[in-house]
Amino acid sequence: MKEITNLMNYRDSVKVVDATLRDGGLVNNFNFSDKFVHDLYLANLKAGVDYMEFGYKANKEMFDVNKFGKWKFCNEEDLRAVVGDNDTDLKIAIMADVGRCDYKNDIPDKSESVVDLIRVATYLNQIPTAVDMIEDAKKKGYEVSCNIMAISTAQEGDLRSALDILGKTPVDVFYIVDSFGAMYPEQLQRLAALYVEFAEKYGKKVGIHAHNNQQLAFANTIEAVGDGIDWLDATYSSMGRGAGNCAMELLLGFLKNPKYNVYPVIKFIDEHMTKLREEGVLWGYDLQYLMTGLLNQHPRTAIAFTNERRKDYTEFYKEIVAMD
Repeated sequence: MKEITNLMNYRDSVKVVDATLRDGGLVNNFNFSDKFVHDLYLANLKAGVDYMEFGYKANKEMFDVNKFGKWKFCNEEDLRAVVGDNDTDLKIAIMADVGRCDYKNDIPDKSESVVDLIRVATYLNQIPTAVDMIEDAKKKGYEVSCNIMAISTAQEGDLRSALDILGKTPVDVFYIVDSFGAMYPEQLQRLAALYVEFAEKYGKKVGIHAHNNQQLAFANTIEAVGDGIDWLDATYSSMGRGAGNCAMELLLGFLKNPKYNVYPVIKFIDEHMTKLREEGVLWGYDLQYLMTGLLNQHPRTAIAFTNERRKDYTEFYKEIVAMD
């Protein structure tokens, strides 16, 4: 059990990353108003958030620009329209998915971009390409993290091999990503110990990106803090794919560092997030997401259930049990 004093103090090394536009964009195809994005940027500045992830750097030959909002692609001119030269303490991040981006051509040198951090997202079987993306981004001058997705389905031996490979790259942060919202705090504790082992060996940091299928995103994130994980992802009102993520308002309310201020988050939620829900944008914990989390399955079936406005939860459970 952790010492209570660890929860009464704070570590200067902790970084909070707002993933609202990127993970939340998966809910509404990145169709956020310019005012929403501008006000979110200002809210993060006032709240003391360390990084704001604006979206993806998706390949325009793979994804139709007419079917998605601008934050699926994060063009430099769109970023600068919001942040200018970003002469602030808030750093700008974008995500590059292995196999879904033309990173060599679409990600410019850091000297030509307002972006600070490239977040490489990969599955375990894509590690060689992830390594190339990490090296490319580092050569261009960026900070780089590597988000290993669907970690709840990984074998420990495979994960050790992947962390050893990544440890030898110039990546700055390894991320635990509970893509299916299937993990419990005790499991997270053991996984954190594994990540920290390799992070200490290679001089890296560790991050956590949790999903809320079992209403444990916040619990797993604060478990991670106590286990020595420094980079913490969160979203306003938990907005994110399916069941959503760790809520920014919960996380900033928990962290004791006086540089963080929860009030601007609450104000933004009051002015913007409630409106999104009233407009019919759907995300957050519900029975269908609990079910996929319990079964350690990708939530795509639960997302389809939600989008079809189905309410036959018992039938859905029988369907997904049969898929296991």
